[in-house]
Amino acid sequence: MTIKPPQKNCDRSSSNPSILSYSTRELTGILMIFGSAICFYLATFVIRIAKTDTVITPEEFLFGRLLLGFIIVVTIMGVKKKKPRPKNLHFIFGRVLANLFAVLCFYTAVEKTGASTANVLNMTYPIFIAIISWFMIKDQRDPVAVLISVISFVGVWMILSGNGFTIDIQNLWGLMSGLWASVAIIYLNLLRRDHDSDTILFFVFGAGALFTYILFHGKIAIPDSTQFYYLFICSVLGVAGQYLLTIGNKYVTALESGIISSTRILMAAVLGIFLPYDLPLSLLGWMGAFLIFGANVYLTIRKVKNPQGL
Repeated sequence: MTIKPPQKNCDRSSSNPSILSYSTRELTGILMIFGSAICFYLATFVIRIAKTDTVITPEEFLFGRLLLGFIIVVTIMGVKKKKPRPKNLHFIFGRVLANLFAVLCFYTAVEKTGASTANVLNMTYPIFIAIISWFMIKDQRDPVAVLISVISFVGVWMILSGNGFTIDIQNLWGLMSGLWASVAIIYLNLLRRDHDSDTILFFVFGAGALFTYILFHGKIAIPDSTQFYYLFICSVLGVAGQYLLTIGNKYVTALESGIISSTRILMAAVLGIFLPYDLPLSLLGWMGAFLIFGANVYLTIRKVKNPQGL
C-alpha cells in the first residue's frame, strides 16, 4: 500500500491562463497556510481566556467546531448543488474518529497545560507519521526518518518535563493529540485518492459532530450567552483554519506547506511569552520546541526529495 501525496495546482509549466500570476498564487497559498496556523493558535488562546470567565468543557468546544463546520460545508455544497460521494467508508470512519480524538485531546491539553505547550506537542504529528509508516507501510520504510524521529523525542521529553526531570502527566494530552493527528493525516492521504475535499469535510464535520454528541452528550449542554460567545469565536477560528489550510495547499508545494505549518511551533513559543492567560514554555521547553521544529522541517524536506520514503 502506497500513500500518494495530493497533487498541487501550482505547476510553473502550466500553460493554462490565470488571472493570478504564479508568484501571486504562491504568495496567496503561503499567506493562507500561515493564516491557518494563526487561526489554530488563536482558537486555543480563546479557550484559555474562556477558562477565566466561564466553564466550557473541551467536548463542548469540539462539538461547536464540528457543528459549525458541518453547517458551512452543507451550505457550500448546496450552493454548488453538489452531493457527497463517499467510496471507502472504512477510511472515512477512520478519518472521522482520528480527527475527533486529535482535536479533543488538543483542546483538553490547552485547558490543562496552556496554549503554547499544547500547540508544540500537537505539531509532533510528522514524527509519529514517520514511525507509524515504518510499521504499517512496508514499501515506505525510511530508516533515516525514523532515526530523526527518535532523536526528536528528546525535544518532546524537554517539553513534557518542563523545568525539572519529572514528566507532567497532563502534558501527555498534547502528545496524544499529535499521535491521533498523525493517524488522521494518514487516513486523509488515503481518502484523497478517490474523494474530493467537500465530501471529506462533510463527513469529518457531520459524522464527527454526531459521534461527539453520542459519546460525550453528558458533557455537552445548551450554552448561555457568555459560553456561546466563546464557543462561536473558537469554532469560527477552528473552521477558518481548516479551510485556509485546505485551500492554501492548492497553491504551494508540499515542502512549503509543511515548513509553514510547522511555524506554529515557533509562534506558540514566542506568543506564549507576551499573551496573557497563557503559560509560557520553560527554557528547557524552548530548546525542545526548536528541536521538534528542526525535525519537522527535515522530515518535510526529506519527504519531498524522496517521495518513496515517508
